[in-house]
Amino acid sequence: MKQQRYDVVIVGGGAAGLSGALALGRARRSVLVIDAGEPRNAPASHVHNYLGRESTPPGELLAIGRGEAAGYGAEIVEGRVASAERLPESGEGEQGFRVVTEDGRSVEARRLLVTTGLVDELPPVPGLAERWGREVLHCPYCHGHEVADRPIGVLATGPLAVHQALMWRQWSDDVTLFLHTGPEPTEEEYEQLAARGVAVVDGEVAGLEVADDRFTGVTLASGRGVPREALVVQARFTARSAVLESLGLKPVAQEMGGVVIGSYIPTDPTGATEVPGVWAAGNVTRLTEQVIGAAAAGLMAAGAVNGDLITEDTRLAVAARRA
Repeated sequence: MKQQRYDVVIVGGGAAGLSGALALGRARRSVLVIDAGEPRNAPASHVHNYLGRESTPPGELLAIGRGEAAGYGAEIVEGRVASAERLPESGEGEQGFRVVTEDGRSVEARRLLVTTGLVDELPPVPGLAERWGREVLHCPYCHGHEVADRPIGVLATGPLAVHQALMWRQWSDDVTLFLHTGPEPTEEEYEQLAARGVAVVDGEVAGLEVADDRFTGVTLASGRGVPREALVVQARFTARSAVLESLGLKPVAQEMGGVVIGSYIPTDPTGATEVPGVWAAGNVTRLTEQVIGAAAAGLMAAGAVNGDLITEDTRLAVAARRA
């Protein structure tokens, strides 16, 4: 950290954080990005649906983003932020925060932008985590094209499994729904599955079959093996909200179709939280956002942060002029 106080400290250096840093750097703000180096999409081979960067490897996209942000003066350091706290207002009423990293470093900021993302909590099936982002998937728009026309399994762990199976049927006509620990489909759902040619298999999945470092199918508790080349799961999306919680913000449950799928930190459309001077962007506040959406959210928040700083700069200048 080259200085003790910045206009903006950004916690998290993924697409949202780097996009915010780029915009704020171009606005001639002093910006520090503190990144723990644990991108959610690290297991994936490529980023998709990012106009102009389609099929770019995640690490390459981050490297490009870091270079672009640094080119406009943003400082990017590796570290894990442990907490943040609001500082007493200055005599002129200027806001400020102190950010403390796990290794004891501290830095001050006039504003905070938190882009720490989320954690995918996977069902407890042996071997699932090791294949996550490779052949174990959850988002058809992220990975569907890459497994098109291949045998796909859907692991049911909740009421949304039938919805998942019908959705993935768009990419392959060979889809099998493993009921596993999910609820029994209704008669209407069974009819929908049958009409779309989705097979349904009873019994819990005990593990994954892997050969030559490739997923080849699942093993049921009965010992039966079912060949598949991709397996769809419903992860629980849990916001990485510790830094925001240290400021008094609390995550709330995110529902889809009446089912809780994770937790997030509420914000307004610009990313402003209930704590004045603190913004959030990306998956920490919008669980289903893809990479390009997170980048757009980071840009939106950066514009709001800069506007807020302009208002404060003007107020301070007026007060100085009158003094």
